[in-house]
Amino acid sequence: MTDPTASRRPTQAVVLAGGQGSRLRPYTDDRPKPMVEIPGTGTPIIGHQLAWLAEEGVTDVVVSCGHLAEVLQKWLETTDLPVSVTTVVEPEPLGRGGGLRYAAARLPHPDRPWYATNGDIWTRFSLRDMADFHTERDAVATLALARPRLPWGAVQTDGFGRITDFIEAPPSTFEINAGVYVFSPAFAALLPERGDHERTTFPRLARERRLSGFPIPQGSYWRAIDTAKDLTEAARELAALSR
Repeated sequence: MTDPTASRRPTQAVVLAGGQGSRLRPYTDDRPKPMVEIPGTGTPIIGHQLAWLAEEGVTDVVVSCGHLAEVLQKWLETTDLPVSVTTVVEPEPLGRGGGLRYAAARLPHPDRPWYATNGDIWTRFSLRDMADFHTERDAVATLALARPRLPWGAVQTDGFGRITDFIEAPPSTFEINAGVYVFSPAFAALLPERGDHERTTFPRLARERRLSGFPIPQGSYWRAIDTAKDLTEAARELAALSR
């Protein structure tokens, strides 16, 4: 039997890959952040992302380039990719929201929904389930939500202030924007031509109850690659997962 929700799932996506990655230096001295390889995999972050998008039914991806754009464009042009890729470079800095709008204008099907992801996110979960969640809630935009582990150990106490336990790197009690999105076709027109959509478009949609949050399922892998420590920890975690 044909799945009636499948036709409403996105087959196109935008990857925001223009960041400078200053906290990842010296790795980003000669390449953009999404081109940094996770040790032990031999593949840059964006390579993992494109493979994941393809596994989730995406056929067309627009990659928004910025810092050292030519390095990323050359890799994309010379690599056997599982999806069709178009690259765009902003003519001038447009901000996160403006850059997203500029890239979305190059999607092949502007009348259909689309995914987007930040170029420094390394994750695996079902985008199909997230797309169904988005449709069920009739949302204009849906954000994936993660509970990152705190970089510090935590202390548990009882009602008398006595320490009862130490917990190494516990998960946060708060959910955060995980940098992965599902957008309805109408979303692109709501983005600013310049500026940050997370300070304008998202709060507006939240007030109108048209913004939803999809919790990444427990046990699914998620990490933002911001520092050299993140690279090392991602390599260790991936090695553990493959055992």
